Amino acid sequence: MKSDRRTDSTNTRPDAPSATALESVLEETTAVKLLDTTLRDGEQAPGVSLSPAEKVDIAQALERAGVSVIEAGSACTGTGEREAISRVTDLDLDARVTSFCRGLRGDVDLALECDVDGVHLVVPASDRHVEGKVGSTREGVLETTTDLVEYATDHGLWVEVIGEDGSRADPDYLEELMATALEAGADRTCFADTVGHAGPEETAAAVSRLAALGPVSAHTHDDLGLGVANAIAAADAGADLIHCTVNGLGERAGNVALEEVAIALEHVYGVETVALEELYDLAQLVARSTGIELPPNKAVIGQNAFTHESGIHTDGTLKDDKMYEPYPPETVGRERRLALGKHTGRAGVRAALEEHGVEVTEQQVADIATRVTELGDRGRRVTDADLLAIAEDVTGNDRERTVELLDLNAISGGEVPTASVRLAVAGEERVASGTGSGPVDAAVAAVRQAIGTAAVADLEAYHVDAVTGGTDAVVTVEVTMARDDRSVTVARSEADITHASVQAMVDALDRLLEDDRQVLAPADD
Repeated sequence: MKSDRRTDSTNTRPDAPSATALESVLEETTAVKLLDTTLRDGEQAPGVSLSPAEKVDIAQALERAGVSVIEAGSACTGTGEREAISRVTDLDLDARVTSFCRGLRGDVDLALECDVDGVHLVVPASDRHVEGKVGSTREGVLETTTDLVEYATDHGLWVEVIGEDGSRADPDYLEELMATALEAGADRTCFADTVGHAGPEETAAAVSRLAALGPVSAHTHDDLGLGVANAIAAADAGADLIHCTVNGLGERAGNVALEEVAIALEHVYGVETVALEELYDLAQLVARSTGIELPPNKAVIGQNAFTHESGIHTDGTLKDDKMYEPYPPETVGRERRLALGKHTGRAGVRAALEEHGVEVTEQQVADIATRVTELGDRGRRVTDADLLAIAEDVTGNDRERTVELLDLNAISGGEVPTASVRLAVAGEERVASGTGSGPVDAAVAAVRQAIGTAAVADLEAYHVDAVTGGTDAVVTVEVTMARDDRSVTVARSEADITHASVQAMVDALDRLLEDDRQVLAPADD
């Protein structure tokens, strides 16, 4: 499997595995490309609904990543969906923009209204779908497929025909159906493991038969946790276009994850598909837009993917970046993190303190590491603020706060949530107010107003966990804020989520701005 962008052996990883049967088969393929269906199949995940503006933002991010085909939605869904698809086609992207269509001419007409480049015609392949879902016959589906393909191509559309539930179809009939589609003028066919039913061997066997007919794609789901394995097996068997979604969004257990397919193909087999350095920003954008957080242990994009806490792992990583990582985090737009907790050793503590510019002796490092372990043993996640507070106690360095929250009032019952804060900033008391989409947003706006634009910091992460149950539940708010090349993580636990959120942010700003007291101080009269 070789991309058309890999022109010589100098691009090969020095520690790449020796040639395999998969690689030898794929060397005959000029390229493997990715089709992203986050805006269609991904949006079908329960609770996900993307606005036209959000679809535009995601489509532009997919374009930056170099995705070849973007399925922008299902034009048949409704007026709002067609507006969203049209806004994506108006972007004039290099990627081909397409719409999902059922086996109806009317769906093709609606897609044409959106000015898409192509359509995915979905026709039933298994008897369960042919007879039970659409109430037809095998012969009837063949006739309908021919008619739909000819209708779409006559209107100048690029056409991919997907045999729905192909992994549970009669292999001979699936082959006949896809051959009929190509004979009618379809550009390619697609093997669809619609319910995540197949294993890699079944996928390879089915795709191999379809690849002998013409260009073939693969659409795999992750119900058995085999999404990536099936995608790789499909590429091995001749599929040159893989359907996927960002973060593995989709119905049930989701589709195969774009970021996992992309890194697996390039890292293991040397096949370039997209700009890997764009993957993390893309994942974050989709997570924010859909409201579905990234699991911390998610491959490639999860918080823990390049985070080390264990003393042995941290020490090894500090000595050699490759010791406990398959590839550098920068490859996929990430940064390495050294987390603090019960498993942290002296090397990790020393490195974390160095990141914050704290100088300590070896004995102080040992004492701080012991205190960090004790805190972790109590079930606490040790944040940057915790580490710095421990270090100040151990070294005896008293620290004057730069920013301190003195008072907070937030009102969310009216039409516009408002908040006022009273802060001590570099020794000066300041009062400010703000509005926002909610009480926390309003309070943060007030804090920024009080501190001033000279001390702007970005909120990189905001996470809330309920610690106790009931109406008087205590929540823990954890925030990560960054300024320039430094970031700080702080956690606060309180019954009032607004107060906990603002206090955590103020504590983070206090750490980030400690070297800028002169900038924050009031001007002399």
